Amino acid sequence: MKSITINGSQRESVGKKATKALRNAGQVPCVVYGGDKAIHFSAPELAFSKLVYTPNAHTVVIELDGGTRVNAILQDIQFHPVTDRILHVDFYQVFDDKEITMDIPVNYIGNPRGVRNGGVLRKNKRSLRVKALPGNLPDFIDADISELKIGNKLYITALETEAYKFMHPDNTVVCLVRRSRAAVLVDDEDDEEGEEATEAEGQE
Repeated sequence: MKSITINGSQRESVGKKATKALRNAGQVPCVVYGGDKAIHFSAPELAFSKLVYTPNAHTVVIELDGGTRVNAILQDIQFHPVTDRILHVDFYQVFDDKEITMDIPVNYIGNPRGVRNGGVLRKNKRSLRVKALPGNLPDFIDADISELKIGNKLYITALETEAYKFMHPDNTVVCLVRRSRAAVLVDDEDDEEGEEATEAEGQE
């Protein structure tokens, strides 16, 4: 998985007055949980643009003055209700030998057969929650939907891999192709033609 580096400064004072001063200076107060103790730091608001304003999933390398380097994932982010400015960010420290849980975007591949025949694709899941070691986390979860016919569903079990575990029930529908009023019965006709051809070959 791709990683984003955020350069920040460790902060000693975490009171309201100090926090307000940081925000006035264009800095975002942050906390890293998950280690031996919480790490409080601040970083410029622009440093979070590639992490926050993207549908992609990333791990984070936090580099602080003094040589402190922490691997983490984004846990929570608070925005101002009016200005949408970032008010506070929580991170969770990760370790190479400990599994973590993350939401990974789904990359849909192909144009479903059912859609070509007039059906409508419904994407139930834009992302899926997975659990894995940090080194096994993918950038995307590829889902080949090119062979889905009208009425077909893609279940999460079709995407299983040994690299990570899905944190969803086995009957979770990732996407499906619904019939529309304009849909033609090409899928059914193709199947019937195939059966007729097989029967004809048998009679010969």
